[in-house]
Amino acid sequence: MRLLASLTQVFEGVTIALDALRANKARAGLTIMGVALGVFVVVAMSSVVRGINEAFRRDIEAAGPTSFFVYRRPIGGFNSCDGTDETCPERHNPAITLDEVAMIERLPTIRAVTSHVGTGASFRYKDRLIPNAGMEAYTPNWTEIDGGDIYPGRSFTYAENATGAKVVLVNDKLAEELFGKSDPIDKEILIDNVQFKVIGFYHYTASPMGTPTSAGGGDSPKAIVPFETARRHLNLWVRGNNLIVKPRSGVEVQDAVDDVTAAMRGRRGLRPNQNSNFDIVTQDRLWAIYNQLFGTFFVVGLALSSVGLLVGGIGVVAIMMISVTERTREIGVRKALGASRWTILWQFLVEAVTLTGIGASVGLVLGILVAIGVRTAWPAVPASTSWGSVAAALGMSAITGIIFGMLPAMRAARMDPVVALRYE
Repeated sequence: MRLLASLTQVFEGVTIALDALRANKARAGLTIMGVALGVFVVVAMSSVVRGINEAFRRDIEAAGPTSFFVYRRPIGGFNSCDGTDETCPERHNPAITLDEVAMIERLPTIRAVTSHVGTGASFRYKDRLIPNAGMEAYTPNWTEIDGGDIYPGRSFTYAENATGAKVVLVNDKLAEELFGKSDPIDKEILIDNVQFKVIGFYHYTASPMGTPTSAGGGDSPKAIVPFETARRHLNLWVRGNNLIVKPRSGVEVQDAVDDVTAAMRGRRGLRPNQNSNFDIVTQDRLWAIYNQLFGTFFVVGLALSSVGLLVGGIGVVAIMMISVTERTREIGVRKALGASRWTILWQFLVEAVTLTGIGASVGLVLGILVAIGVRTAWPAVPASTSWGSVAAALGMSAITGIIFGMLPAMRAARMDPVVALRYE
């Protein structure tokens, strides 16, 4: 019987809350909008970040669990570099040369080294023009560290790279935009007005994050050309050269990193008290930088959601205070008939949670739609809403309703029934 009475009170509170919504559409709309905004930000951001995390994880795994990266200058999520020598002395670091690449390849702990420069270019095929799309320049052994497939067609050879042959591979998106449904193999295209022959159709299996392993660029239009070809014919910025290094099987990552560090420092004549004028980034460090970057975005998102929930909470207080005032005589009658303070308090808290719950439901639906839209527009980013996010959204809305609904609920519960009955 007690459970039945509690459920009756809940349904009664929900019904009264819905009546209050209809009676105060403007104030109720503000409350719902505020709570919906807060929940939407949390759900949408968590869904997209979850998808990016998965794509980034696949992207890193595509290079192999032991591969690491060598850069001309340090990378990081955030730094104070403003372009001056005082804050960024590393901008004067020498470029990584192909002679250094050959030296690293000769180390007994290293299996393969791939040079890479990412840039952009214009692409034209007949009357179809893409004014700016991604282009990756690689040395021939790039397929040893990449997670994609080439079919139909093939990759470029060592001889083609050495002679600067004008050959190119295109990924799915670039092929679709340039050739439509037709076969791209052996077609002639212009890259920055230089004629190239398409020799391969590249299908990327990881993410479009732009990390050193993302040769095919996921859902972004991109092309892959030989490193030497890009240097000779496409004005490649060779100072942007970075390396992907794969240790031999059975070699610990740190041992390979130590060997590469010692070899690079020795070749560059650095003394023990001098800092390295290059940067080696392992996958663990890359993850740390990535988490720093997206962790900051997530904190900003939480701040925005908090503002939305605060706006919604203020709306709850306003609506519930008006509701208490309008129903003063009703409260007096209920108390005169034996309703306890707890009964009155419970009824108004249920109304407050109902208001915030409606807002949370709206925000939740919008957040899920954003996740679906991102997954549809960028298939390489598998954005999805977890049950944890749903529970967190509903929990946040309930807590907001309880916290901001407590003041008007306590005011109603403390009313003197005699005074309430005399209220006009």
